[in-house]
Amino acid sequence: MAGTTTYVLFKYVSISATLVAGLYATLLGLLTTSFFQAHVVYLHKIQMTWFKDLNVPESFGFLRNQVTPFVIKSSDGGSLYAWHILPVELYRQHESELTAEPSGFVSDVSSRVAFRLLRDDPDARLIIHMHGAAGTVGSGYRVPNYRALSAGQPEKIHVLTFDYRGFGYSRGTPSECGLILDAVSVLEWAMKTVGISPSRILIFGQSIGTAVSLAVSENYALQSPPIVFAGSVLVAPFVDVSTLVATYSVAGTIPILSPLARFPQMFRYLSTFIHDKWLSRDRIARYVRANEDNSKKYCLTLIHAEDDWDIPWHHTAKLFWHAVNASTAENLSYDELNETKNGRKIDLGAAGSVMEWRTENGVIREEILKTGLHDVIMGNPVVSLAVMRTFAATDPLWK
Repeated sequence: MAGTTTYVLFKYVSISATLVAGLYATLLGLLTTSFFQAHVVYLHKIQMTWFKDLNVPESFGFLRNQVTPFVIKSSDGGSLYAWHILPVELYRQHESELTAEPSGFVSDVSSRVAFRLLRDDPDARLIIHMHGAAGTVGSGYRVPNYRALSAGQPEKIHVLTFDYRGFGYSRGTPSECGLILDAVSVLEWAMKTVGISPSRILIFGQSIGTAVSLAVSENYALQSPPIVFAGSVLVAPFVDVSTLVATYSVAGTIPILSPLARFPQMFRYLSTFIHDKWLSRDRIARYVRANEDNSKKYCLTLIHAEDDWDIPWHHTAKLFWHAVNASTAENLSYDELNETKNGRKIDLGAAGSVMEWRTENGVIREEILKTGLHDVIMGNPVVSLAVMRTFAATDPLWK
């Protein structure tokens, strides 16, 4: 009897294991296709705002007409859905004019009071916000994030956020080249249509948005003549997609390729099928090196929480290493830089630690927080302070 029970149990365990292995093999096969990869990497069909209208920003907690929904044309002919978010003190000063305007989507954004307040103020600052995977401009912790971005100077700091192609109301299919084109189009709109100089623009990115941010920053830094923005604040960045999938789990629990990371040859082979590589480690290095070679001032802030279960915080430590090495001829190893950090970083106790690397031209700052998860961190004061610090470094007289 005991033998029969053992046999039945073994049989069911074997069948279950075979089914799991078969399903996982099917998943791996699907992941080699560009279509399936795009859905896994960008999660653009997961809206998270299904029951709200993005054209009614008031339903997300904003004041009437504090947000202007409109469209920016991408350079390849697509339409990018965007929000222009006014800082709250500036809104208070012009409340009667703003509330008198019709609310909702605007076909001609230049006709709006909010647009003129941004365009006509030589002291205005603009943050170009590049969000992470999944959702829309109104999803999750992004709304608190917008408030944190302008909190340091609620009269001067405007936020411009947009949905990449394939996200929210923006048509198309996301890809690495496509998202970079979209971000460049938004920056061109800000500089040419609104007339905001690069020194008054800060680029903010979170998660996949950090990869987009670095790509466009590098693109402009390598132009002739080079264009360098006030700075970049990158929250929860990653080294590259290949390194990310070696550790990534959906919602911190469901692994994708991490089980195969212990088999290097198989993992390297499967990595060759990755279409959108997002090589942030190379881009951050080229960005820093270009600015050093051109003697251009730059400011980079990398922020990560130790309890980020989506993208482990060691990705920021490695990106910091690549950035530092690009700024110096010393060619430090990762361990050598860690030894330097142990002697120079500021221990903030429960708030984490800060390490700053300065050259004649730039500042590269790494902030590792004890808590903040992957998304919650975006609405925290550390983001407000990073923005204030960046703008002050560009113009010490700016208040």
